[in-house]
Amino acid sequence: MKISIEKELVEFKPENQNETDMMEVLWKLMVDCVRFNKKLVPVGEYIPQKKNLARFVVEN
Repeated sequence: MKISIEKELVEFKPENQNETDMMEVLWKLMVDCVRFNKKLVPVGEYIPQKKNLARFVVEN
């Protein structure tokens, strides 16, 4: 997955079918046009040398 950041805009570009499928699930989870859009909030820390994993929780 490629991630691009330009000021306040973040773009995710899937690079294979599995990532495309997961992006579709994430999109449906985050965007509900009938109700409210949800927030993706970071959890813990991101230190690639320690553990190359970033975690987020979905908040209403």
